Amino acid sequence: MFLGNDEVVYVLDKAEGNAAQINGHPAWGSAYSIAGRTAQTMDVVTNTFCASGMHLPNGSYATFGGNGAVSPGGNIGNVLAPGGYSATYDTTYQDYSGSKSIRILNPCKWDDLSNTECQWFDNATLLSMQKQRWYSAAEPLGNGTVALIGGFVEGGYINRNWPNTDPEYEGGAAEPTYEFYPTTGNATVMNFMIKTSGLNSYAHTFLMPSGKMFVQANLSTMLWDPETNQETDLPDMPDDIVRVYPASGATAMMPLTPANNYTPSILFCGGSDMPDYYWGNYSWPFYNTWTYPASARCHYITPEPADGSDPTYVEVDSMPKGRTMGQFIHLPNGQMLVVNGGAMGTAGFSKQTLYALSLDQMPYGESLAADPVGQPAIYDPTASNGSHWSTDGLDTSSIARVYHSSAILLPDASVLIAGSNPNLDVNTSTIYPTQYQSEVFYPPYFNATTRPSPENMPSTLSYGGDYFDVQIPASSYSGSANDAADNTTVWLIRPGWTTHAMNMGQRSMQLNNTYTVNSNGTITLHVSQLPPNANLFQPGPAMLFVTMSGIPSNGTFVLIGTGDFGTQPTSAAATLPANVQADNVSGSAPGSSAGSTSASSSSSKTTSTSHTGAIVGGIVGAVAVVGILGAAFGVYVARRRRAAAQAKPASMYAMSSVGGAGALGRRDVRNSDSSAFVPLQHENKSMWDASGNASNISLSPYHDEPRTGGPSGEFDPYYQTAQRR
Repeated sequence: MFLGNDEVVYVLDKAEGNAAQINGHPAWGSAYSIAGRTAQTMDVVTNTFCASGMHLPNGSYATFGGNGAVSPGGNIGNVLAPGGYSATYDTTYQDYSGSKSIRILNPCKWDDLSNTECQWFDNATLLSMQKQRWYSAAEPLGNGTVALIGGFVEGGYINRNWPNTDPEYEGGAAEPTYEFYPTTGNATVMNFMIKTSGLNSYAHTFLMPSGKMFVQANLSTMLWDPETNQETDLPDMPDDIVRVYPASGATAMMPLTPANNYTPSILFCGGSDMPDYYWGNYSWPFYNTWTYPASARCHYITPEPADGSDPTYVEVDSMPKGRTMGQFIHLPNGQMLVVNGGAMGTAGFSKQTLYALSLDQMPYGESLAADPVGQPAIYDPTASNGSHWSTDGLDTSSIARVYHSSAILLPDASVLIAGSNPNLDVNTSTIYPTQYQSEVFYPPYFNATTRPSPENMPSTLSYGGDYFDVQIPASSYSGSANDAADNTTVWLIRPGWTTHAMNMGQRSMQLNNTYTVNSNGTITLHVSQLPPNANLFQPGPAMLFVTMSGIPSNGTFVLIGTGDFGTQPTSAAATLPANVQADNVSGSAPGSSAGSTSASSSSSKTTSTSHTGAIVGGIVGAVAVVGILGAAFGVYVARRRRAAAQAKPASMYAMSSVGGAGALGRRDVRNSDSSAFVPLQHENKSMWDASGNASNISLSPYHDEPRTGGPSGEFDPYYQTAQRR
């Protein structure tokens, strides 16, 4: 799932038996209208199950890899690859193998989605990776090139056989190499992938200011030089806590700010400290994982300390509750939201474990996790020890969000939450069903009666160079203009490409700014460009927010850098003017607003309404269902149509009408508590009910046997044009 622009969220599912159809087969791609709360299917021809993905410098997106072709029940497709361990195609689902695929999408406005240039380019005969990759990592370099690291060759619970006698290739099932998109040469073995064999799926990767990459998998950590393939060991993860899939701890780079001199630190929370043997092999865990508590502990590391000291992991406040599959979302006030996950077990699904020998012995169906954690929590990186976490006023969702759940920041600074499908194929009757409902979480700042409505926001940003001015109308705040200006920050957020409780490419940066308070109550913000180092915030799309006393504006989409692959030009940062204040000048907004620090109180209530989101029951800090999903992972997939709105099913909550999200302007908010989960409409009311029926799907796709792959093609539609298959 990723945010394509201020109108559309794009969603990819795995190939499975979704009811929504397109071109005669189940749909596993869709586009979702943020403003209209509607969706339409998109044709994707290769299996995107457990792919990775990333933005490109021009604002396009790419997804990499996936699984072989599958048939109903999660079985192998009926056109087998050489060796018979996977399939190249299935005639029922009509999905091609996605294990080498590179798919490119140019995001379009909602009304243009039917245009040919707005469709997925998905043709592995013209564009593919050199290696098969499933659960690979993806991280861009400072020149926009994307590093693709590791992965399985085909499916499995973890990336190893047992005993683990071939940690490099696992008899052909593991892929220990890295390569780049666009290609820069042959795929090359990364020794770290051998060292971390077994628990190195979706390795955590973050580019550092030096151009080296922080990589974490299993219990190991390193700095990797993409130019030389040199590895520098860093300390192991403390206390034997695994954070990569399927332990799936919440992981994110903390906000880059002037206060921390734009020095990256990586925060890890949750995951699992299960003993190594319990993780089992490709086929299943050697333990009944749902009985093992997820960790609540949190650690951070600064891989390149500004003072030259040795990097070390530092423990900070534990989460309020342990989580596996928790996910961090950057908010445009410098805080970090964690959502989703379970308090017991791990990610993944299986029809058995070493001790539960058949599905009827699995108490949660095919799920390897239990005890969903429905209450979000907010982490404040600037708070003192003992005060980092808060759940005050935050409601609890009734929808289980476990394996294959996801979340992403929207342009109005709310958070879209979707997915959950710990099942081999669609199953709406099991205890944790294929989930077609998605929700929007409205953080506590939606209590404000007024939100900033900045003017003259840029559409492009550079690395260093001249500052730019943004105008804040007096109607954007109340109270003293000087106080409002003193408490105004400018945030650049890239929501990332989100899957499996992680947001690849997600970053948050506070831009430096000063201000001038004008006699008419307007405030002119003088805002620096990004620091002159593209490694801090790689080129490509992002959203720019103005936040006053913790209350963010709508985000404005900007493109950072040249829009092309290659070395990004940098300039020295211009000196900002000094702050200029004016006495006896106030904002004109009524009531609680961005100029009043009391507006961020989690218990405040207002009577105004918002024009960018429908909140059911008028609660902020809770979750509201906002639509149905025809694809199991992400926002709902509806049949392609853009005409009259669908009739609302009887099970939906009452909703107010909404206007376009992402437009600048006043953002009043409804009667509320501190935050809200607003549900999207859907008929499937199945929650985590122990009386739910287990799936009767018959065949696990996991294998211990070796796989072999065929040759790879090379094509780059980023610069060229080609017909789609």
